[in-house]
Amino acid sequence: MRVRALLNHDKTIEPSTARRKPEVKQRRARSSMNSYWLTGAVLIISVLLWQAISMAGVFPAFALPSPVAVWQAFIDILRNGYGGQSLISDILISCFRIIIGFVGAVAIGVPIGLLMSRSKIIFDIIDPLLQFIRPVPPLAYIPLLVVWFGIGELPKAILILVGTIPVIIIGTMSGVRSTPPLRIAVARTLGATNAQIFRKIVLPSAMPEIFTSMRVGIGVAWTCLVAAELIAASSGLGWLVQFAGQALQVAVVIVGIVIIGVIGYAMELVIRRLENWIVPWRGND
Repeated sequence: MRVRALLNHDKTIEPSTARRKPEVKQRRARSSMNSYWLTGAVLIISVLLWQAISMAGVFPAFALPSPVAVWQAFIDILRNGYGGQSLISDILISCFRIIIGFVGAVAIGVPIGLLMSRSKIIFDIIDPLLQFIRPVPPLAYIPLLVVWFGIGELPKAILILVGTIPVIIIGTMSGVRSTPPLRIAVARTLGATNAQIFRKIVLPSAMPEIFTSMRVGIGVAWTCLVAAELIAASSGLGWLVQFAGQALQVAVVIVGIVIIGVIGYAMELVIRRLENWIVPWRGND
Protein backbone atom coordinates (compact mmCIF):
# COMPACT_ATOMS: atom_id res chain seq x y z
CA MET A 1 0.00 0.00 0.00
CA ARG A 2 2.79 2.43 0.82
CA VAL A 3 4.49 1.68 -2.49
CA ARG A 4 1.21 2.30 -4.35
CA ALA A 5 0.71 5.53 -2.48
CA LEU A 6 4.18 6.68 -3.36
CA LEU A 7 3.66 5.78 -7.02
CA ASN A 8 0.32 7.58 -7.08
CA HIS A 9 1.92 10.57 -5.40
CA ASP A 10 4.66 10.65 -8.04
CA LYS A 11 2.08 10.44 -10.80
CA THR A 12 0.18 13.37 -9.37
CA ILE A 13 3.20 15.61 -9.22
CA GLU A 14 4.70 14.51 -12.53
CA PRO A 15 2.45 16.69 -14.77
CA SER A 16 3.12 19.79 -12.71
CA THR A 17 6.84 19.08 -12.86
CA ALA A 18 6.59 18.62 -16.62
CA ARG A 19 4.76 21.94 -16.91
CA ARG A 20 7.45 23.69 -14.91
CA LYS A 21 10.30 22.50 -17.15
CA PRO A 22 9.48 24.86 -20.07
CA GLU A 23 9.14 27.72 -17.59
CA VAL A 24 12.57 26.95 -16.14
CA LYS A 25 14.06 26.83 -19.64
CA GLN A 26 12.44 30.13 -20.53
CA ARG A 27 13.79 31.77 -17.37
CA ARG A 28 17.27 30.46 -18.11
CA ALA A 29 17.03 31.67 -21.71
CA ARG A 30 15.97 35.15 -20.56
CA SER A 31 18.76 35.19 -17.97
CA SER A 32 21.33 34.20 -20.60
CA MET A 33 20.04 36.86 -22.99
CA ASN A 34 20.22 39.53 -20.28
CA SER A 35 23.75 38.39 -19.49
CA TYR A 36 24.77 38.72 -23.14
CA TRP A 37 23.26 42.19 -23.37
CA LEU A 38 25.02 43.27 -20.19
CA THR A 39 28.36 41.90 -21.41
CA GLY A 40 27.92 43.69 -24.73
CA ALA A 41 27.06 46.95 -22.99
CA VAL A 42 30.14 46.72 -20.76
CA LEU A 43 32.37 46.12 -23.79
CA ILE A 44 30.89 49.04 -25.72
CA ILE A 45 31.22 51.40 -22.75
CA SER A 46 34.84 50.29 -22.23
CA VAL A 47 35.74 50.94 -25.86
CA LEU A 48 34.03 54.36 -25.79
CA LEU A 49 35.87 55.26 -22.59
CA TRP A 50 39.14 54.11 -24.15
CA GLN A 51 38.41 56.27 -27.23
CA ALA A 52 37.59 59.28 -25.05
CA ILE A 53 40.83 58.96 -23.06
CA SER A 54 42.79 58.63 -26.31
CA MET A 55 41.13 61.71 -27.85
CA ALA A 56 41.69 63.71 -24.66
CA GLY A 57 45.42 63.14 -24.95
CA VAL A 58 45.84 61.83 -21.40
CA PHE A 59 48.62 59.59 -22.73
CA PRO A 60 50.78 60.10 -25.84
CA ALA A 61 49.42 58.52 -29.00
CA PHE A 62 52.28 56.00 -29.20
CA ALA A 63 51.68 54.90 -25.59
CA LEU A 64 47.91 54.51 -25.83
CA PRO A 65 46.69 54.09 -29.42
CA SER A 66 43.01 54.65 -30.08
CA PRO A 67 40.68 51.70 -30.68
CA VAL A 68 40.61 52.69 -34.35
CA ALA A 69 44.42 52.48 -34.56
CA VAL A 70 44.39 49.10 -32.82
CA TRP A 71 41.71 47.83 -35.20
CA GLN A 72 43.76 49.00 -38.18
CA ALA A 73 46.81 47.23 -36.75
CA PHE A 74 44.76 44.06 -36.35
CA ILE A 75 43.57 44.19 -39.97
CA ASP A 76 47.12 44.80 -41.19
CA ILE A 77 48.53 41.87 -39.17
CA LEU A 78 45.68 39.63 -40.27
CA ARG A 79 46.41 40.39 -43.92
CA ASN A 80 50.20 40.64 -43.95
CA GLY A 81 51.35 38.89 -40.78
CA TYR A 82 54.00 40.21 -38.42
CA GLY A 83 57.68 39.39 -38.02
CA GLY A 84 57.52 36.78 -40.77
CA GLN A 85 54.62 34.93 -39.15
CA SER A 86 50.94 35.06 -40.02
CA LEU A 87 48.50 35.90 -37.24
CA ILE A 88 46.52 32.72 -37.83
CA SER A 89 49.64 30.57 -37.46
CA ASP A 90 50.59 32.37 -34.23
CA ILE A 91 47.09 31.73 -32.84
CA LEU A 92 47.07 28.07 -33.87
CA ILE A 93 50.55 27.45 -32.49
CA SER A 94 49.71 29.01 -29.12
CA CYS A 95 46.39 27.12 -28.89
CA PHE A 96 48.14 23.85 -29.75
CA ARG A 97 50.69 24.42 -26.98
CA ILE A 98 47.96 25.30 -24.50
CA ILE A 99 45.85 22.25 -25.33
CA ILE A 100 48.80 19.84 -25.05
CA GLY A 101 50.02 21.22 -21.73
CA PHE A 102 46.60 21.78 -20.17
CA VAL A 103 45.14 18.41 -21.17
CA GLY A 104 48.29 16.75 -19.86
CA ALA A 105 47.95 18.60 -16.55
CA VAL A 106 44.30 17.52 -16.19
CA ALA A 107 45.02 13.92 -17.23
CA ILE A 108 47.82 13.64 -14.66
CA GLY A 109 46.58 16.02 -11.95
CA VAL A 110 43.08 14.62 -11.43
CA PRO A 111 44.20 11.00 -10.77
CA ILE A 112 47.02 12.24 -8.52
CA GLY A 113 44.58 14.42 -6.58
CA LEU A 114 42.18 11.50 -6.17
CA LEU A 115 44.98 9.23 -4.96
CA MET A 116 46.34 11.85 -2.56
CA SER A 117 42.90 12.36 -1.05
CA ARG A 118 42.40 8.63 -0.55
CA SER A 119 45.88 7.55 0.60
CA LYS A 120 47.90 9.26 3.32
CA ILE A 121 51.10 7.56 2.13
CA ILE A 122 50.74 8.99 -1.37
CA PHE A 123 49.81 12.37 0.10
CA ASP A 124 52.94 12.40 2.27
CA ILE A 125 55.10 11.52 -0.75
CA ILE A 126 53.68 14.02 -3.25
CA ASP A 127 52.61 16.96 -1.06
CA PRO A 128 56.16 18.22 -0.27
CA LEU A 129 56.98 18.25 -3.98
CA LEU A 130 53.68 19.96 -4.76
CA GLN A 131 54.22 22.67 -2.15
CA PHE A 132 57.77 23.18 -3.44
CA ILE A 133 56.66 23.61 -7.06
CA ARG A 134 53.62 25.80 -6.34
CA PRO A 135 55.27 29.09 -5.25
CA VAL A 136 58.03 29.02 -7.91
CA PRO A 137 57.14 31.37 -10.81
CA PRO A 138 57.09 29.80 -14.30
CA LEU A 139 59.87 32.10 -15.53
CA ALA A 140 62.29 30.41 -13.12
CA TYR A 141 61.91 27.06 -14.91
CA ILE A 142 62.50 28.38 -18.43
CA PRO A 143 66.36 28.40 -18.38
CA LEU A 144 66.44 24.83 -17.08
CA LEU A 145 63.89 23.62 -19.62
CA VAL A 146 65.75 25.30 -22.46
CA VAL A 147 69.04 23.69 -21.39
CA TRP A 148 67.44 20.27 -20.93
CA PHE A 149 65.04 20.15 -23.90
CA GLY A 150 66.05 22.98 -26.26
CA ILE A 151 63.59 25.54 -27.65
CA GLY A 152 61.14 23.15 -29.30
CA GLU A 153 57.58 22.41 -28.28
CA LEU A 154 58.38 19.99 -25.45
CA PRO A 155 59.72 22.55 -22.92
CA LYS A 156 56.70 24.79 -23.47
CA ALA A 157 54.28 21.92 -22.88
CA ILE A 158 56.21 20.89 -19.76
CA LEU A 159 56.18 24.46 -18.44
CA ILE A 160 52.39 24.69 -18.89
CA LEU A 161 51.96 21.29 -17.23
CA VAL A 162 54.21 22.16 -14.27
CA GLY A 163 52.51 25.51 -13.75
CA THR A 164 48.96 24.17 -14.06
CA ILE A 165 49.09 20.78 -12.37
CA PRO A 166 49.23 22.11 -8.76
CA VAL A 167 45.92 23.92 -9.31
CA ILE A 168 44.30 20.77 -10.68
CA ILE A 169 45.62 18.55 -7.88
CA ILE A 170 44.58 20.89 -5.08
CA GLY A 171 41.13 21.43 -6.62
CA THR A 172 40.61 17.68 -6.95
CA MET A 173 41.60 17.03 -3.34
CA SER A 174 39.32 19.83 -2.18
CA GLY A 175 36.44 18.31 -4.11
CA VAL A 176 36.94 14.85 -2.63
CA ARG A 177 37.21 16.23 0.89
CA SER A 178 34.02 18.24 0.44
CA THR A 179 31.98 15.06 -0.04
CA PRO A 180 29.29 15.04 2.70
CA PRO A 181 30.12 12.26 5.18
CA LEU A 182 26.43 11.50 5.58
CA ARG A 183 26.20 10.34 1.97
CA ILE A 184 29.08 7.92 2.47
CA ALA A 185 27.59 6.66 5.75
CA VAL A 186 24.20 6.04 4.13
CA ALA A 187 25.85 4.23 1.20
CA ARG A 188 27.78 1.98 3.57
CA THR A 189 24.59 1.26 5.51
CA LEU A 190 22.95 0.15 2.26
CA GLY A 191 25.85 -2.22 1.59
CA ALA A 192 27.79 -0.26 -1.04
CA THR A 193 31.39 -1.29 -1.65
CA ASN A 194 34.31 1.12 -1.57
CA ALA A 195 34.47 1.10 -5.37
CA GLN A 196 30.75 1.89 -5.61
CA ILE A 197 31.05 4.67 -3.04
CA PHE A 198 33.94 6.21 -4.96
CA ARG A 199 32.23 5.92 -8.35
CA LYS A 200 28.71 6.91 -7.32
CA ILE A 201 29.29 9.38 -4.46
CA VAL A 202 32.84 10.66 -4.08
CA LEU A 203 33.62 11.32 -7.74
CA PRO A 204 30.30 13.08 -8.55
CA SER A 205 30.70 15.20 -5.40
CA ALA A 206 34.25 16.16 -6.43
CA MET A 207 33.42 17.02 -10.05
CA PRO A 208 32.29 20.64 -9.42
CA GLU A 209 35.57 21.44 -7.65
CA ILE A 210 37.53 19.69 -10.39
CA PHE A 211 35.90 21.84 -13.05
CA THR A 212 36.48 24.96 -10.97
CA SER A 213 40.18 24.09 -10.79
CA MET A 214 40.19 23.56 -14.56
CA ARG A 215 38.67 27.01 -15.10
CA VAL A 216 41.35 28.54 -12.89
CA GLY A 217 44.02 26.37 -14.47
CA ILE A 218 43.32 27.52 -18.03
CA GLY A 219 44.28 31.05 -16.99
CA VAL A 220 47.45 29.78 -15.34
CA ALA A 221 48.23 27.80 -18.50
CA TRP A 222 48.05 30.95 -20.62
CA THR A 223 50.31 32.77 -18.16
CA CYS A 224 52.89 29.97 -18.42
CA LEU A 225 52.64 29.87 -22.21
CA VAL A 226 53.13 33.60 -22.65
CA ALA A 227 56.09 33.47 -20.26
CA ALA A 228 57.67 30.70 -22.34
CA GLU A 229 57.00 32.44 -25.66
CA LEU A 230 58.46 35.69 -24.40
CA ILE A 231 61.88 34.06 -24.02
CA ALA A 232 62.22 30.79 -25.86
CA ALA A 233 60.07 30.97 -29.01
CA SER A 234 60.02 32.39 -32.51
CA SER A 235 56.25 32.13 -32.98
CA GLY A 236 53.04 32.36 -30.99
CA LEU A 237 51.03 35.16 -29.42
CA GLY A 238 53.46 35.70 -26.54
CA TRP A 239 56.30 36.05 -29.02
CA LEU A 240 54.18 38.49 -31.03
CA VAL A 241 53.64 40.70 -27.97
CA GLN A 242 57.33 40.60 -27.05
CA PHE A 243 58.54 41.29 -30.60
CA ALA A 244 56.15 44.22 -31.02
CA GLY A 245 57.00 45.59 -27.57
CA GLN A 246 60.71 45.71 -28.42
CA ALA A 247 59.81 47.77 -31.49
CA LEU A 248 57.51 50.06 -29.42
CA GLN A 249 54.54 49.12 -31.60
CA VAL A 250 51.99 49.40 -28.83
CA ALA A 251 49.00 48.92 -31.13
CA VAL A 252 50.32 45.48 -32.09
CA VAL A 253 50.98 44.69 -28.43
CA ILE A 254 47.37 45.52 -27.58
CA VAL A 255 46.17 43.37 -30.48
CA GLY A 256 48.11 40.42 -29.07
CA ILE A 257 46.82 41.02 -25.54
CA VAL A 258 43.21 41.26 -26.73
CA ILE A 259 43.51 38.06 -28.78
CA ILE A 260 45.00 36.19 -25.81
CA GLY A 261 42.19 37.44 -23.57
CA VAL A 262 39.47 36.51 -26.06
CA ILE A 263 40.83 33.02 -26.68
CA GLY A 264 41.37 32.43 -22.97
CA TYR A 265 37.81 33.51 -22.24
CA ALA A 266 36.49 31.28 -25.03
CA MET A 267 38.35 28.29 -23.58
CA GLU A 268 36.92 29.06 -20.14
CA LEU A 269 33.43 29.13 -21.67
CA VAL A 270 34.05 25.73 -23.27
CA ILE A 271 35.03 24.31 -19.87
CA ARG A 272 31.94 25.92 -18.33
CA ARG A 273 29.64 24.37 -20.94
CA LEU A 274 31.33 21.01 -20.45
CA GLU A 275 30.73 21.39 -16.72
CA ASN A 276 27.04 22.14 -17.27
CA TRP A 277 26.79 18.98 -19.38
CA ILE A 278 28.70 16.64 -17.02
CA VAL A 279 27.66 18.27 -13.72
CA PRO A 280 24.12 19.51 -14.44
CA TRP A 281 23.12 19.54 -10.77
CA ARG A 282 25.50 22.43 -10.04
CA GLY A 283 23.18 24.80 -11.89
CA ASN A 284 25.73 27.02 -13.66
CA ASP A 285 24.63 28.90 -16.78
